[in-house]
Amino acid sequence: MFDRLREDITCILERDPAARSRLEVLLCYPGLHALIWHRRAKWFWSHGMHVTGRFLSHLGRFFTGIEIHPGATIGRRVFIDHGMGVVIGEMAEIHDDCTIYQGVTLGGTSLVKGAKRHPTLEAGVIIGANASVLGGFIVGAGARVGSGAVVTRPVPAGATAVGNPARIIAAETDAAREATAARLGFSAYGVTQGDDPVALAMKGLIDNASAHEHQIALLWNAIERVLDEGVLQARDCVPTDAQTAENFDAEGLSRLVK
Repeated sequence: MFDRLREDITCILERDPAARSRLEVLLCYPGLHALIWHRRAKWFWSHGMHVTGRFLSHLGRFFTGIEIHPGATIGRRVFIDHGMGVVIGEMAEIHDDCTIYQGVTLGGTSLVKGAKRHPTLEAGVIIGANASVLGGFIVGAGARVGSGAVVTRPVPAGATAVGNPARIIAAETDAAREATAARLGFSAYGVTQGDDPVALAMKGLIDNASAHEHQIALLWNAIERVLDEGVLQARDCVPTDAQTAENFDAEGLSRLVK
């Protein structure tokens, strides 16, 4: 028991820069207290003493503001930051090293008893503040759910889900955009967490700028081949994936920021 407690305190010190000491974490972090209450409630629940388990869960909710059903399964080094208003349903599964912020709901959309109604978070998932993950599906390892998102379908490993209803941003697409953004001096995730209209407009501009770089590189390659090989017909030197028509949607980007 004490080894598990030390592990929980260490993970909080690693992930929260506001945590200054082990004593502070032990005394002042409701997310840690909620997990301690849950482990006691889970023991009673798993041994058939459902009323006792629910009562301990209710006490934990009263003292911490975090409601965890005693039937939920929670792995190691899970960090519930701030935690007020977090609701974790009966059949939710939270694997190791996940991080959950305040106001998160891991809920269900089915009323069928015995069915897998609540989500499964694989290892390393981060759920942003006030997000709702609703349904018996899987959020893949290392995925992120943005603040305020409403997720009702599976999220692939390493992907990001933002918005209401949530849209899935593939990890490689997101990484490419952030790399371009860094070169342009703009970080879409720095302030807005990806769901603000201005950030969406900026992302559109970043994607367009990145595409232009690719097209220019293709054109230069074509020109170099012409210079090296002599005069060729136009169709012979245009790359197959070169963009030959203008499709920049300025009006669409303008509508996002109005």
